[in-house]
Amino acid sequence: MANTNYQVFETANRPIKAWVRGVPIDAKAKTQLENIAALPFIHKWVAVMPDVHLGKGATVGSVIATKRAIVPAAVGVDLGCGMIAVRTTLTASDLPDSLAALRSDIERAVPHGRTANGGPGDRGAWRHVPRDVAAAWAKLAPRLEAIAEKHPKLKQANTTQHLGTLGTGNHFIELCLDESDRVWVMLHSGSRGIGNRIGSYFIEIAKREMERWHIHLPDRDLAYLPEGTAQFDDYIEAVGLAQDYARMNRELMLEAVLQVLRFRKDLPEFSLADEAVNCHHNYVEREHHYGENVLVTRKGAVRARAGDLGIIPGSMGARSYIVRGKGVEESFCSCSHGAGRAMTRTEAKKKFSLEDHARATAGVECRKDADVIDETPMAYKDIDAVMAAQRDLVDIVHTLKQVLCVKG
Repeated sequence: MANTNYQVFETANRPIKAWVRGVPIDAKAKTQLENIAALPFIHKWVAVMPDVHLGKGATVGSVIATKRAIVPAAVGVDLGCGMIAVRTTLTASDLPDSLAALRSDIERAVPHGRTANGGPGDRGAWRHVPRDVAAAWAKLAPRLEAIAEKHPKLKQANTTQHLGTLGTGNHFIELCLDESDRVWVMLHSGSRGIGNRIGSYFIEIAKREMERWHIHLPDRDLAYLPEGTAQFDDYIEAVGLAQDYARMNRELMLEAVLQVLRFRKDLPEFSLADEAVNCHHNYVEREHHYGENVLVTRKGAVRARAGDLGIIPGSMGARSYIVRGKGVEESFCSCSHGAGRAMTRTEAKKKFSLEDHARATAGVECRKDADVIDETPMAYKDIDAVMAAQRDLVDIVHTLKQVLCVKG
């Protein structure tokens, strides 16, 4: 299809195609993208989404198609991080006037946050693992055992204690209203401790391999694993496990939130109107583009093939979107994964006050304390500008507005 909405940044190596019209792109992020484009195994070009911003290893909001090699740091450490959302038959008028008690119920049902540096007693992990969580992990456990046979350091990965838990940072659970005042449950999380351990472990392996082969890169975090090596095969196996863990993690939390709603005496009986949309936005997958089989790493990007449903969340207090992909090949069939940060967490904490945050989240039942200032809406790009920049990549199916938000 014809496409005129992206900009092309020519480099000495592969070009960069960026859907950034009307949204800012940081100079450091652009340099990072140029370093990625210089890798010898990039397929065609690097595609950049409008929520682009500086990341570790690779730029958040980038889509990197590679031939016969993978960059573990580009995939990151929150392997399989993504979104799940489902529409219910509840409407705005069914909700109580105050959502404070409902937020507390959800917070009790789903471990979230982090204490004790993630050690014993961490409030973000299960102390007593529920039966459904244990049963879910039993389906994945043999795969970790097989990987850990070859890589014993992965045996200590946090598994059942984190499965069905939210985490920290920009992870959230929300109740939203769509354009018809229907209630949606939406949440954002990934592979928790097991993904972090797998990602961090293989990033270090890749760096050691670069040293062993005397390969010098513009950024050590761009260390890669060539296809045909045992390390490559083991990484693909491990990252596949982490991505499946992340998907299961979201499904378990969604069911826990729906159970909270079902048990509330002040809510009517309800059903689910649609199958849940469950999509990764930090992951790698084998795909076919421009006549070749390649590995596509989406670092803060959602797959948007023709007809694919995806989720593009705004920040706390902003709109979010359920979208349908248009299958634009120039983007490797991708779209943004959110609004994208406009400033670092440290900058946001310095710039905004509790009063600023309270104004920005007025009408949303959520935390309004100092520990979430770095997640305040003003720390993110304008979601409307982000959506306008990628109007050729997706169609908007539903527009959601948050009314309740749980943060770790």
